[in-house]
Amino acid sequence: MSDTIAPGLKEQYESIKASNPKLRIRNAAQELNVSEAQLVALGIGEGTTLLKSSFQEILKDMINLGEVMALTRNNSVVHERKGIYDNLSFQGPIGLAVNKDIDLRLFMMHWKYAFAVSEGDRKSIQVFDKSGEATHKIYVTPLSNVEAYDALVEKFKAEDQYAELIFDSYPAPETELPDTDIDVSAFQEGWKNLKDTHDFFGLTRTHKLTRTQALRLAPTGFVQKVPNNSARKVLDLASARQVPIMVFVGNRGCIQIHSGTVNKVMETGPWYNVLDAKFNLHLNETDIDAVFIVKKPSTDGDVTSVEIFDASGEMIVQFFGERKPGIPELETWRTLVKDLPIA
Repeated sequence: MSDTIAPGLKEQYESIKASNPKLRIRNAAQELNVSEAQLVALGIGEGTTLLKSSFQEILKDMINLGEVMALTRNNSVVHERKGIYDNLSFQGPIGLAVNKDIDLRLFMMHWKYAFAVSEGDRKSIQVFDKSGEATHKIYVTPLSNVEAYDALVEKFKAEDQYAELIFDSYPAPETELPDTDIDVSAFQEGWKNLKDTHDFFGLTRTHKLTRTQALRLAPTGFVQKVPNNSARKVLDLASARQVPIMVFVGNRGCIQIHSGTVNKVMETGPWYNVLDAKFNLHLNETDIDAVFIVKKPSTDGDVTSVEIFDASGEMIVQFFGERKPGIPELETWRTLVKDLPIA
């Protein structure tokens, strides 16, 4: 079913903001049963500008802003990383940004609308998928070139600022096949013979497995379930021991990666946080339903991840030891993982 912006929505949104000024726009959208993009679009002409769908060109121009803050999230975790948009490449709708600070995997077939949003001194570019869910946001920081931001907005401003915006829901995920319909031995053999961790997704697709089903049917010794507080434990140990890690957070349109150490970790209500100068992570621990230690073979030796899932089987966040292709996994990371409590 397609939806446009409902009449009276602006008044409802203003009312809910007045009663709860600290309510974030994503949560307001959930309360009003609309998409976040619909609420953002209410500000067009009043600090919000609809941009052309020239997503690759917008990202290529982002380097002119200097340091910005990249934000990617899903329902349960927010990943924020400061840096410069550099070393971008595109193959069709698939994009990569690979540098020390801004490390992204972009699935731009899901990108539909982009807005420039000014809320006082807080300026950003915000991208949404066809359902109106946020895929990626880029915020100006005190070190950003604001004139370059303004020039980018002017360059990519859509001609028709009040064009009808249509939002379509995504189809429900396919039902998981019964285990009896899976060639388990062939799947397990494929897992044991992996040469690159990136091939794991293709392996699950070949055998028509969901991610959590794949972990359940893993070869003996390749998957270990651990307690739900293990996500917090990974961050605590990585901070205390200064083990450099990789933190992957994604949604259907973007995966954002932090590589390096984490330092300041703390609890705030249901959220467990990393609050460092260049990297912030906010993880809602109440959404965690299962945590697994997962081993995948590669030409560089076994690669170990800690994978966190919600109750619907969606990946919340994934942790690895920091590594590059051609380099074996850090022994300090393997020791950290061994020190996690067993469920």
